[in-house]
Amino acid sequence: MKFQDIVGQEQITGHLQNAIRMGKVSHAYIIQGEAGSGKKLLADTFATTLQCEEGGIEPCGHCQSCKQAVSGNHPDIRRVTHEKASISVDDIRLQLNNDILVKPYSRPYKVYIIDEAEKMTEQAQNAMLKTIEEPPEYAVILLLTVNAKLLLPTILSRCVLLNVRPVARGQITKLLTERHGIAGF
Repeated sequence: MKFQDIVGQEQITGHLQNAIRMGKVSHAYIIQGEAGSGKKLLADTFATTLQCEEGGIEPCGHCQSCKQAVSGNHPDIRRVTHEKASISVDDIRLQLNNDILVKPYSRPYKVYIIDEAEKMTEQAQNAMLKTIEEPPEYAVILLLTVNAKLLLPTILSRCVLLNVRPVARGQITKLLTERHGIAGF
């Protein structure tokens, strides 16, 4: 997937592409939006683009790094996982804080994607805070959430907040008709 294929989020994709173009990628982003709004797609596309061997503002889709990212096997794109109803302090310490000190394996960035970031306990958020305050230069942390207000104010103040908006029905209709030949809904 490329940024140009993401419908209805032109402001966000433009912001992310401009950050890459200008060499001003932030160390931490909060991508906020409703469930199913495309937060993961935006995060995955951004992470893939950052790791692409061609170094442009779109992932090429054919280099080794892009192939690894798309298959979910890129060594420098990490997804913080959890097995309980919440993301615990141990999840953050083991999967983020302890791992982030290891330099990237093959590309210039090491990207961490934390889906359902609102499920982090207060202790987990506090454990992540020092990492967000003093990140290694190669680190990019993407917090995906349905409600950024559930994150600590200190985390909010240190991240770039990107709000994913619902896509207009007309844009969806146009996409389905033009790209996929689906009509009559």
